[in-house]
Amino acid sequence: MTFQQLTYFLAALDHGTLSKAAESLDLSQPSLSEQIIRLEESLGSPLFVRTNRRLRLTEAGRSFEPHARACLDAARQGQHSVQTYREMSGGVASFGTFGSAHHYFLNELITNFRTRYPDMRLRLQGYNSAEVACAVSEGELEAGLVMLPVEERNLKVGEPVWSARVGYISAESDHLKGYKDIRALAEAPLILTEARWHRGDPIRHQLNLRAQRAGVVLSPIIEVEHQVTGFELAARGLGDVIATQPILHHLGYQDRLGWVPLEPPLFEVFAFIQHRDTPLSPATHVLLGMMRKQLQSIQSRYSHLAS
Repeated sequence: MTFQQLTYFLAALDHGTLSKAAESLDLSQPSLSEQIIRLEESLGSPLFVRTNRRLRLTEAGRSFEPHARACLDAARQGQHSVQTYREMSGGVASFGTFGSAHHYFLNELITNFRTRYPDMRLRLQGYNSAEVACAVSEGELEAGLVMLPVEERNLKVGEPVWSARVGYISAESDHLKGYKDIRALAEAPLILTEARWHRGDPIRHQLNLRAQRAGVVLSPIIEVEHQVTGFELAARGLGDVIATQPILHHLGYQDRLGWVPLEPPLFEVFAFIQHRDTPLSPATHVLLGMMRKQLQSIQSRYSHLAS
């Protein structure tokens, strides 16, 4: 059974005769008749009572008709949905980002995308990188921007598109003196973020590995979920945070907080991910391209800072 045979069957039914159906489809009548016969053979039952006048359905034909129409309607709807994605005239681009992405580029990205593609819908979700990777792996999101390393599972990980050196941040100048290695961090009044995802957060994971190798334990005095909360608490002198200079400047705390690099160097490195076996929709592919350009612009903006 083929979609062509279903089309020919319904055309014959709607026009009443094989000759009129063939004419409407710009076919020869023998070609149309042959396909309907093949359809009947595949079903094991005649669909029409053939007379010299108008075609009449058999009982099998009457039973088959609504299913044939539903099948073709579903196929046309599927074709239309793919067409709208290809032409960027409908559908949804779904993407996941790291939690602080809204501080950097999301508003500008959404504005530019909607200006260029007003008929497309967007679903952008800001998670911890581990949660984004899980959502992409399970097919809930098409793609994501995550901090490396990430457990690959069934993910395709692209080349890095953003990186920045991680440092120690404090409102107290005395806290910024000395060599900021893992032993110093173990004794520091740390405020650590990503409280919910502390085991899956890449930076906290790498710091914990360093602590384990050095035989020390990181014991933060405060744990919070959001980075901006950590910065505000640090600015009030309640503890010190671990973060990059770009986010320090982007959030506007550079006049209230100082920054020194961790030793040995530790970097936040971000890359795009997608499901290994699922191609991106045109909309999400375009969204990634626009995001890549914005990240390059942000990287250039903060290139004067220590890296």
